[in-house]
Amino acid sequence: MQTIHYGDHPAQYAELSLPAGTSLVPVVVVVHGGFWRDAYGADLGRPLARDLVNRGWAALNVEYRRVGGSPTDGGGGWPTTCLDVAAAVDTLAVEGQRIAGGRLDLGRVVALGHSAGGHLAGWLASRARQAEGAPGANPQVTLSGAVIQAGVVDLEGGFTADLGGGAVRGFMGGSPAELAETYAQASPIDRVPLHVPTVCVHGRSDDVVPIEQSQAFVAAALAAGDHAELKPFDGDHMDVVDTEHQGWELCVEALQQLL
Repeated sequence: MQTIHYGDHPAQYAELSLPAGTSLVPVVVVVHGGFWRDAYGADLGRPLARDLVNRGWAALNVEYRRVGGSPTDGGGGWPTTCLDVAAAVDTLAVEGQRIAGGRLDLGRVVALGHSAGGHLAGWLASRARQAEGAPGANPQVTLSGAVIQAGVVDLEGGFTADLGGGAVRGFMGGSPAELAETYAQASPIDRVPLHVPTVCVHGRSDDVVPIEQSQAFVAAALAAGDHAELKPFDGDHMDVVDTEHQGWELCVEALQQLL
């Protein structure tokens, strides 16, 4: 594992891990969750990255600025947090390839995000459609898919349901009524069609981010002409990041479909 710094802030880094060998490998961008708050960090993604590398894929475990009062981890929110994960992905084009010795197959890059990281993975998939001058426009690396693990992919719905006890308001800096245009730029459900295939994996008994989030997103994406799929399972919010659980195996199955 090698660390790539894509900015000067202590939280602007990503950990790149590769399987042994010399062959070209696809890349999974791991984006951890935690309701965008600085109480949670990249350590959540490391077990997933290890498992992915053992399966023969490169893994980029992304850290980013989050919302909160920590002097090292604060400063996040819209659009800062999204711009951070975008910069981390774009660094694969030059610095990542240098570290990897040119082994990264940048035509096969899929984002894998859990909870708030699922929101960020869905937003990353929308970058190619961002208008000139909009946050995240003109990506240097374009995703070939996204696997969204119990993701907050409908920010307005998440605000209304008060997910995470005000987490959406904290991330966005206001309500949908106050910031309608901003929510439309930031929320994956409002960005469809993404023109990038997505798979949502979600536990039916998830009481942190209810499965209705994924159901609504997949329905909207399909209606807009995207290729989107929901893989439900009997489990809860954290099962999709437990490498011993069926929920994780469904995520791996989704990655195999997209890579």
